Amino acid sequence: MHSTIRKVALIYNPFSGMGSSRHGNAVQHALVTLTEAGIAAVPFETDGAGRAVDVARRAVDDGFDTVVACGGDGTMNEVLQALVGTHVALGVLPLGTANALANNLGMGGSPAKAARLLCSAERVRVPIGRIHTRDAGGNLSARYFTVAAGIGADALFLSRMNPALKRRIGYALYMIEGFRVWATHSFPLFEASFVNGSSVPRVEHLSQLLAIRVSDFGGVLRKFAPGAMLESNSLHLIAFSTRRRRDYLSFLMAVIFGRQTFSRNVHLIQANSVECHPCNGFPHDIIAEADGEVLGNLPARIEIVPDAVTLLIPPRARA
Repeated sequence: MHSTIRKVALIYNPFSGMGSSRHGNAVQHALVTLTEAGIAAVPFETDGAGRAVDVARRAVDDGFDTVVACGGDGTMNEVLQALVGTHVALGVLPLGTANALANNLGMGGSPAKAARLLCSAERVRVPIGRIHTRDAGGNLSARYFTVAAGIGADALFLSRMNPALKRRIGYALYMIEGFRVWATHSFPLFEASFVNGSSVPRVEHLSQLLAIRVSDFGGVLRKFAPGAMLESNSLHLIAFSTRRRRDYLSFLMAVIFGRQTFSRNVHLIQANSVECHPCNGFPHDIIAEADGEVLGNLPARIEIVPDAVTLLIPPRARA
């Protein structure tokens, strides 16, 4: 198939995810694959977390028509911030501990396979999510996301992840920290107000809220959010109106075995936007995250930005 990309920047952090040597080998293989397909490909190495945003902005200014995030969902999210509102396409090469977007696009597992799929991927304009929070200094900030945003226990879990330890033991750290949060967290409540069209907002008191953009996270969460899709112009939300650990465990086990259903304790909600505020009598420092990146505390607002970014999607992922 004729490639839809001509000049691509491959951005990677050699000190994240799979480690420097494997990153280098995978990026080099991707360079060869893309070059053999007639695509001009240039690698750009970052020197730490947060730097991929600036590198991606320079790639946009330098006339690249595509930027490939070589890493996990964190690297992808950094690159995304620079590409929203432009016509420069976002591609992914899965090299991280978590590769939810790549898995959802059918590009998970092998970086070599993903590099081949990039050569025939289609440029598709998609909406994305945006979450507004307050940082440690009380200042308002916004972050785009294309996998998921969360408020509550999942953000607390991510805030406890040690980057060095994650590089050493990988996915096992997710399981260890997940169990620690489940066993020790009090699951405090916050108020969520869901807006859908011109109807009266629906108000819920929740301990956890997830705004999901993909249906397949890979691994044991392959069927985490049935019905969620990148092309949707509405929020696909999983809301936990329970503080009981057994309800969280029951839902997780049902997801693992592909049998989850939604109930009065765990709701599936469609909305245009949602605003979240602390509840009286509960802590106000409830954390929010987007695509695995820990942000600020409540209050927070989550919404959809239509026609926001161009994404490289393999043809079979659109079937």
